Amino acid sequence: HPLRGSSIDIHPNARWQQNGLTVAGGNGYGNGINQLYYPWGLYVDDDDRTIYIADASNHRIVEWKWGATSGQVVAGGNEEGSETHQLSYPFDVIVDKERDSLIICDSSNRRVVR
Repeated sequence: HPLRGSSIDIHPNARWQQNGLTVAGGNGYGNGINQLYYPWGLYVDDDDRTIYIADASNHRIVEWKWGATSGQVVAGGNEEGSETHQLSYPFDVIVDKERDSLIICDSSNRRVVR
């Protein structure tokens, strides 16, 4: 099965919540563990209720567990750069569960990394 679905089935009688709930960030922009700075892409893992966020301007991928008040850096976060432990404006992230790894679109480095 694909890593990311191409369409979403929404029931014709579905009703939208009128008020949203912040599930990650929401503490101003910055590089604190409870902050995001231009979050660009995300991957939602329904199995363990975790969100992976491509935090572009912080050059990192952050994992937020359900109900958490802060995230955990799981890739990058070592300042902007092109070394193997660095990212430069990551714009998207998906999880490859079969290989237990992240696949990251590292845009300014013009690469996709696992």
